[in-house]
Amino acid sequence: MKPTVYVETTIPSYLTAWPSRDLVRSAHQRLTKLWWRTRRRHFRLVVSQFVLDEAAGGDAIAAAARLKVLAGLPRLLITEEVAELAATVMLQGEFPPKAAQDAAHIAVAAVHGVDFLLTWNCTHINNAQLLPGIQQACRQAGFHCPVICTPEELMTP
Repeated sequence: MKPTVYVETTIPSYLTAWPSRDLVRSAHQRLTKLWWRTRRRHFRLVVSQFVLDEAAGGDAIAAAARLKVLAGLPRLLITEEVAELAATVMLQGEFPPKAAQDAAHIAVAAVHGVDFLLTWNCTHINNAQLLPGIQQACRQAGFHCPVICTPEELMTP
């Protein structure tokens, strides 16, 4: 069976965005497109309603492009366990209140036993300083924390 990858909202955002003039963002966009084209078939991709709601926001044309690349991906259920774990991640991960949605992405992936959480959000989700608290919150709630990574980190087998 293929490993499961939770596709967080930054992935379709980078995948479908107009090319950036910022060198780092441009590199992330190119890596995301390369991963999507060459590596995604090696994984079972999943999303949650959180991802779909975020992807649907903003400019209507951009939102339609994001939702198009997510169309057909299985959607993980948002359960009471997800809400409880998200609250715990917020506390133990020392997330600011504005990062509640980021904690929810981690929680839904953990509750559903996803192998990898793919993201470019390195402020709260893929942050080495916050990771110990995230892992502790998952462990204490009886869940395995998914490997949180960028497309670059999941590029080669």
